Amino acid sequence: MDTTSDQPLPVVDASKGALFVLFLVTVIDMIGFGIVIPFLTYLVEDLTPASQEASIGIWVGVLMTSYSAAQFLFSPFWGSLSDKIGRRPVLLVGLVGNTVFFTMFGLANTLWLALAARFLAGVFNGNLAVARAYIGDVSNPQQLATRMGLIGAAFGLGFTFGPFIGGELSDPASRWAFFEGTIFDSHPYLLPCAVASLLSVLSLLVALRSLPESLPPERRTSVDKKSKEGGMLKTMQNTGKMLRSGSTSVVIWVTMLFIFGFTIMHAVFILYTQMIPEDGGLSFSEADNGRVFALIGISGILTQGLLIGPLTRKFGTRRLIPMAIVITGIGLVLIPYSQYESRWLHVLIVGVLVSVGNGLFTPSSSSFLTRIAKSEGYELGVVMGAQESVSAFSRIIGPLTGGFVWVLTYSRDWPFDYHTAFHICGILMAFAALLSLKLPLLPEDEPVSESALESE
Repeated sequence: MDTTSDQPLPVVDASKGALFVLFLVTVIDMIGFGIVIPFLTYLVEDLTPASQEASIGIWVGVLMTSYSAAQFLFSPFWGSLSDKIGRRPVLLVGLVGNTVFFTMFGLANTLWLALAARFLAGVFNGNLAVARAYIGDVSNPQQLATRMGLIGAAFGLGFTFGPFIGGELSDPASRWAFFEGTIFDSHPYLLPCAVASLLSVLSLLVALRSLPESLPPERRTSVDKKSKEGGMLKTMQNTGKMLRSGSTSVVIWVTMLFIFGFTIMHAVFILYTQMIPEDGGLSFSEADNGRVFALIGISGILTQGLLIGPLTRKFGTRRLIPMAIVITGIGLVLIPYSQYESRWLHVLIVGVLVSVGNGLFTPSSSSFLTRIAKSEGYELGVVMGAQESVSAFSRIIGPLTGGFVWVLTYSRDWPFDYHTAFHICGILMAFAALLSLKLPLLPEDEPVSESALESE
C-alpha cells in the first residue's frame, strides 16, 4: 500500500484543455470499439476463401472479442505503468497506437492480419483506465462524479458515432464516383478506419499541447522496486487481491455483473428487432436500428453531462449506484415485450431507461471506486486498471453468452424463447443491485439538503 495516498493531492492544472483531451481519448476508444460493427461481417466475407465459408461466423465472433480481450489483458499493465512513469506518456502512446492499428485494420487483406490489427488496437486502447486515474488525480470528492460523468459522456458519444461512421463510410466507391479506382475501392472499409486514425492524430496533437502530467514524481511508484517484484505478475496478483476482499472488490464485482448483463443486450438487440412481427419482432431495418442506437447514445450523453452532478448531490453516489442498476435492468427486461403497432413508443421508453441507468452507473461506480481505493491505500492506476480489465472481460463473455443463448432459445416457446436472453440481463442486474447494497456509506455520500443547494 502507498502511504503517501493519505496526503493531500498537489495542485495540478486540471484545465479545460486537459479535461477535453481526456474526453477525446475516451471518444476515440469507443469509436474504435464500435466502428467495425456495421461492416465486420462483410469484411470477413470478403476475406474468407470460398472453401471456408462455414467459418465466417466464427471469425466474426473472434474479431469482435479480440479487441475486448486485448483490453482485458493489458488494462492492468497500462494502469500500473502510469503509476510508475506518469499518466501523460501512457495516454500519448495509446493515441499513437490507435493511429497505426486503425489504419492497419482497414488495409488488412487477410483474416489473420485483420485479427492482429484488431487485437493490437485493443492493446493500445487499454488506457481508458489511465484517463480515469488522471481524473482521480486532479479531482476532489465533490468534483469526481461530475468529471467522471464527462468521461462517461465521451464513452456514450464514441459508441454512438463509432457505428455511424463505420456504416456511413463503408464501401465509398460504390456510392461516390470520387472514390472509384482509388485505394478505397480495393479496400472498401479503409475510409472509416482512416477517419478514426485521423481523429486519433488530432487528439494526439491536442494532448501534446494541452495535457499536463497529473502525477508528480513524488507520488509515483519506483520502477526498480516494481520490476524486482515481478512486473506483470505482480500487477495480476494485485488485481486478484482487489477482487477478493474489501469494498474495492465489491465495486469491481458490481461493475462486472452490470457490464456482463448490459453487453448481452448488444448481441441480441438487433437479432430481436429485425425479426418479423409474426415471430414477435419489429421488422426494423439497419437504418431503424441506427436511429435507436443514436437515441440511446444521446440520452446517455445528456444523463452523464447534465444529470449526474445534481443527482449525486441529492442522493449521494452510494445510493445512486443501486438505483441506476435497477433502472437499467427494468429497461433491458422490457425490450422484447413490444407490440408492433406501438413499437417506436416502446423502444423510446426502454431506450431511455437503459441509457439513463447506464449513464448514471458508469460515472458513479468509477468515482466511488476512486474514493474507496484511496481510503484503502491502493495505487489508483492499478485499481482503475483492474476495473477496466474486469470490464473488458465482461465485454468478451457478454456478447458470446447472448449469442449462445439466442441460438438455443429464440425459436422455442415462452418462457425459454427470444425473451430469455433479456431475462438473463435482468437477473444479472438484480444480482449487481443486491451486491451493491454491501457498499459502505461514505461521509461525502450524505445527500445535500435543499437549503444547502440553494445556498451554493
